[in-house]
Amino acid sequence: MTSGQPGTGNARPTSTGAAAESQPATTAAAGTPTQPAPTSDKAPAGTTATQPPTGDGAATGTTPDGDPEADPTTNGPAGDATRPGDRQDAAAMQSTTTNTQSATTKRNAAAEQVAAEGGTTVSASTAEGTGSSKDSDPAKGAKADGADGTDKADSEAKPAGPERWEAFASAPEPRPSIFSRAGRAVGRFLIHEWTLAALGALALAVLMTWPTLRYPRYTLPQDYWDPSLQAWQMAWSGHILLAEPARLWQSNTFFPELWSFAFSDTLLGYAPAGMLGSGPEDAVLRYNIMFVLAHALATLGAYALARQLGAGRIGAAVAGVSYTYAPWLLAQAGHLHVLSNGGIPLALAMLARGHGWSLRHGYRPERRHDGWVYAGWLVAAWQLSLGFGIGLPFAYFLAGAVLVTAVLFFARRLRTGQAVPFGRRLFAADVLGGVLFAGVGLLMAFPFFKVTELHPYAERTIGDISLFSPPASGFVTAPGESRIWGGLHEGAREALPWHPEMTLLPGFVLYALAAGGLLFSVWRLRHRLLLLAGVLVTMAFAMGTRFFDGTFTYVPLFEHLPGWSALRTPGRLMLWTTLLLGLLAAGAVTALTDRVRELTAQRIPSWPGPWLRTATLLPLLLVTVEGLNTTPHPVVPTQPAAMRSAEGPMLVLPSSQSLDQHVMLWSTSGFPDVVNGGSGFTPRQLDDVRRVSQSFPDQTSIDYLRTLGVRTVVLLRGQVTGTPWEITIDAPVESLGISRQEVGDAVVFRL
Repeated sequence: MTSGQPGTGNARPTSTGAAAESQPATTAAAGTPTQPAPTSDKAPAGTTATQPPTGDGAATGTTPDGDPEADPTTNGPAGDATRPGDRQDAAAMQSTTTNTQSATTKRNAAAEQVAAEGGTTVSASTAEGTGSSKDSDPAKGAKADGADGTDKADSEAKPAGPERWEAFASAPEPRPSIFSRAGRAVGRFLIHEWTLAALGALALAVLMTWPTLRYPRYTLPQDYWDPSLQAWQMAWSGHILLAEPARLWQSNTFFPELWSFAFSDTLLGYAPAGMLGSGPEDAVLRYNIMFVLAHALATLGAYALARQLGAGRIGAAVAGVSYTYAPWLLAQAGHLHVLSNGGIPLALAMLARGHGWSLRHGYRPERRHDGWVYAGWLVAAWQLSLGFGIGLPFAYFLAGAVLVTAVLFFARRLRTGQAVPFGRRLFAADVLGGVLFAGVGLLMAFPFFKVTELHPYAERTIGDISLFSPPASGFVTAPGESRIWGGLHEGAREALPWHPEMTLLPGFVLYALAAGGLLFSVWRLRHRLLLLAGVLVTMAFAMGTRFFDGTFTYVPLFEHLPGWSALRTPGRLMLWTTLLLGLLAAGAVTALTDRVRELTAQRIPSWPGPWLRTATLLPLLLVTVEGLNTTPHPVVPTQPAAMRSAEGPMLVLPSSQSLDQHVMLWSTSGFPDVVNGGSGFTPRQLDDVRRVSQSFPDQTSIDYLRTLGVRTVVLLRGQVTGTPWEITIDAPVESLGISRQEVGDAVVFRL
């Protein structure tokens, strides 16, 4: 603020309005000329002395800048500061008086406005006498009184307003209690999109897999052979990690073989579930629960991926349901390691989210978040731990995606000449996450390489791949478990050499929606073409050696990629085809829902709106109906009483690939060592045991079993019909140096 000099009618203020009024000043009453007040030669602290204006500014009462609102009462804390002995011009005094009245009027109006807004006001006489408006702080008044010599009584004047208007003020809202805040937080969580998506995926999984949970302790979906093996795998991993983790890969089956847990995919990622419960019934219950949860996770993962890429809710739901309940997957109902594929789209969704990338909006650096990147790599590593049958192609896809992304990133940087934002934290997350993923893969691969070293005949050949390679007709043929197409496609299935792995129909509705997505979609044209190319390429790989003998597709992978030769069923690559078709369909359905939303917003009246919005659910309904199944749920064979008390190592007869899988499940009561076992290949030693034991009990077979360390042989009466044991089961054994005991429906021989 500027202090006026002698001979000036006005001085230039440093602020106007309420800010200027907040400065304490002393003025005369309205209509009374202001008399010069004696002050010191020095301007008060915080003011700046100015030179007397010249020209018209002094005569008209305006500043040199032409400001007609300049008020001498705001020139400093002490009011109109003039030097002693100076005389003021009469015209300047008149101008000062006029400006003082104008400023006072404005000050009073501003004070009344503050009072109307709930602030503090003072009376007009107080404002005029003290030169202050809404500043009623006693501390400030004391400061002004001590600093510039204004009247102490005026500076200590108290406001007269607040008490009168308190009765008219609205009551303050009470602060919510901790229980209210917790309830609101829970409510927001329950209605969040991802909570509803997870609950919807779980409810749909229960309905679409029914009656899996009707008798979950006694039945298994599809059949009771491979599911029995996989129920044992979960039980073994959970048991041994709690009891003796170092023995994880040396399982209790295939005794005395080494690395026997790596004879097939392990479902090791489900080990935490295997730590709960014990015995065959709990193993079956655990399997059925994980069977339902695997479907729910697959739906949620594909939904999350489609949403992250830019699809709407209904379009993402179409992608999730079509990915999980495609008709071809009904033939895989007995292979939990194939159905446990939800970690693939979920990991891709998390990685895309962490890198701020979507198909619809491109790369958005402001949306980067390294936490999602870590989560994505963790989920990817967990998916890999469930088995290489599905995890190995996923690992190679991630490696290729990282390589292509890095090349495109640096190519764009070189082309534009600008640094593309990425960030050290994101780079560190990718490096650490990639190292974790690779580390899990190597740790999982080591036992399998040991098995290949010990059993070189276990490795697949191109001839083995040819047996399971589906023809092109398989892409339009549904398995017998499809409720909609199963009966209609019976003739087509009979023409397939091995129809459980060759009926690869992803759904005719999905085909139609994906075709529509090529023409009408929210995805850009180049993205649609890339998705189409991905569909065609994955189909060609899924045909194995049926596509030009696999010379340019499957055979190079088989010969050059480590571990690829262990994959005997090319048709399971249809998983990637289904996912890409689902993304194409999601783009089309999202474009449809967006268009319907625009139409309903423009219609007057808008009565067709609800019907149009309901119609957008039709694609989702059709995809769901096409995934209905007639999967059988046979009752699991009951565990023999002899298996609960017999000591290992033991051999259970008869022994075969399918019957031994039941023995593995029965062995979950205590996990005794058993010679029996079923897997993707049969060790030669087990073949020898089955051959020699055909004549059991005789001296040759007993001596051979003793050399292996076998102490007990359990012969099941219910399984001996049509076998050599049907005659020898009751033969005397006293001369052989062994004992014989009847235990329930079995005969126990102790060697």
